[in-house]
This record gives sequence, C-alpha cells and structure tokens, in this order.
Amino acid sequence: MQLAAITGAPADIAAVRKYQSRGGISMNLEQQLMDNVGFFARAGWADGHKEPYEFTDIDHTVAAGFSLSGKLWGRDDDVFGIAGVVNGISNVHQAFLNAGGLGILVGDGQLPHPGDEGILETYYSFPWFASKITLDYQLIVNPAYNRDRGPASVFGVRVHSQY
Repeated sequence: MQLAAITGAPADIAAVRKYQSRGGISMNLEQQLMDNVGFFARAGWADGHKEPYEFTDIDHTVAAGFSLSGKLWGRDDDVFGIAGVVNGISNVHQAFLNAGGLGILVGDGQLPHPGDEGILETYYSFPWFASKITLDYQLIVNPAYNRDRGPASVFGVRVHSQY
C-alpha cells in the first residue's frame, strides 16, 4: 500500500506476493429442534493481515438459520429454509481495498465507507421428475463491505440431478 501511496497507482501486491498460511478458526452447530424443524449456527474468523486467495474475502462471519420440512404442509420432499449472515473484514483489509487493492471477489478502487456485509437468504427446494429444484433469494446489504452500495437482490435457481 505504501507503493500505491507514492505512485498514485492502485494497490497491487503481486510483486511481493508469497504463499503464507492464513490461520483461522470456525464453528458449526446443527440441531434438529423438532421432527420437521432444523436449526444451524456457524461462526468463523481468519487472520485479516494476510491476503485471502484460496476462498473468499471474509475475515470474520456469523450465520444462523432454520429449515422446515415440507411434511408440515403435506409435501414430504420439499424444504423451506431461511438464514441470516453477517460477514466482515479487518481494518487492514479495508485499507487495502480502499487503496485500490483487489481481492478474490471484492475490490473496485475504493472503499471509503466500509461496513459489515449482511445477507438474508431464503430458499425453497422441491422434487421435479428425477431432479431436485431449489429456488433461492438473497438480499445483500452493504455488498462487498461498501455502505455506499446496495441493497442488492440476487435470485437463483439450482438443479440437482443424478443418473
């Protein structure tokens, strides 16, 4: 970032990049609450002083949600789910992105008003012939840790089929 400050060019760490382990810790809890209701909670933290380049631009995260079996409404093979996620990055990571640095998925030259990224996701999964279809919706607040953007809506469809 010092070179970027001197030259006025975006932060680029390619010249000094070297592989380093990026320590972290995570926790996962899954619990069936009743016959047709499940709960999950996950949390994770990774060293925000090292470049993430193997997974995603997240230094800490917390997520929780529920899944409901379609048996509750007479559709035994259907599943409805809802979850909330809060992702964040370290101050060092924020400064790097604000200096023009690019991450795996994040970075476009500025991050003047950083904030945690919040996601509300819901899905509905059901069988269709020999496949399973999942309709998905995500509402993303402060996408890419930028309070100047969003919220953004993302719609998705997944198809799972086996032969």
